[in-house]
Amino acid sequence: MGRSNSFSVYILSNFARTVFYIGVTNNLVTRIAQHRNGTGSVFTLKYKCFFLVYYEDYADINNAIAREKQLKNWQRKWKIELIRKENPDLNDLAKDWD
Repeated sequence: MGRSNSFSVYILSNFARTVFYIGVTNNLVTRIAQHRNGTGSVFTLKYKCFFLVYYEDYADINNAIAREKQLKNWQRKWKIELIRKENPDLNDLAKDWD
């Protein structure tokens, strides 16, 4: 994460982990900060999705966008299973980034 010329597909969730938001960015740290200060997206602000529970890095933006679209079309169950493989307790992976 944070390498130059890298792109991240990420999943944010709310405190109760009942809502998921999937996005793509070329600067994950900055993008998470934007979501948390209310300038990230209307959806994340409305549903308070400020907790990073999953991300994947890609060297190519086209691959990252394709993965984002794929994940957005997944069933909720599949998303949770994917997240739990890397983050079993659905912890906030960016809690110490501030």
